[in-house]
Amino acid sequence: MPGKTTGIGADLHAYVVSHCSARDAVLDELVAETRTLGGISMMQVAEEQAALLTLLARLLGARNAVEVGTFTGLSALAIARGLAPGGRLLCCDVSLEWTALARRAWQRAGVAERIDLRIAPAAETLAALPPDPVIDLAFIDADKTGYMTYYEALVPRLRPGGLVVLDNVLWGGSVIDPVRQEDDVRAIRAVNERVATDPRVEAVMLPVADGITLARRRAPGEMD
Repeated sequence: MPGKTTGIGADLHAYVVSHCSARDAVLDELVAETRTLGGISMMQVAEEQAALLTLLARLLGARNAVEVGTFTGLSALAIARGLAPGGRLLCCDVSLEWTALARRAWQRAGVAERIDLRIAPAAETLAALPPDPVIDLAFIDADKTGYMTYYEALVPRLRPGGLVVLDNVLWGGSVIDPVRQEDDVRAIRAVNERVATDPRVEAVMLPVADGITLARRRAPGEMD
């Protein structure tokens, strides 16, 4: 099953998904539509991960969110649904084809007005943002070799207590396989080490989907 949490079987995964909130017809339709795309559908976030993103946005009272890597829009839909009244989500992607599916889903879900989709290299979009630390929630799920660039652009722009979420941090378990030395694997290892030792944040890695890391921006008085 595309996108399911690593290490659990199909039956247990179905049980997990069935006990998450935030499922509805629009979400189910988008998941089903994306699966018809074939192998590339693996790029879609897991359904339990989408539920987590909605919950995190609500817990943070997020009004200013950023996503790097949108694909067909499930993660953006999840975040947008959790935003506080008046909240906005900036989505960074380079594909008009895949994000066309996203736009249709956002319209059906009634969240399109909360989302600003920028079709351009994410590094350029992030670099052009004001330097003020006002971002409540950021989600990184794009090209793995760009993760370090995206992380370093976003952390200074997080408000104290703001959260950056990194996806695919286990990369199918290859992060602990010394034989695997592909560029993507090496990039994930590097950003994992950076987050774990970054004094600006406190972080936890969770075995949800293909592994996610939650990194909370420390307030000045919390710095080590």
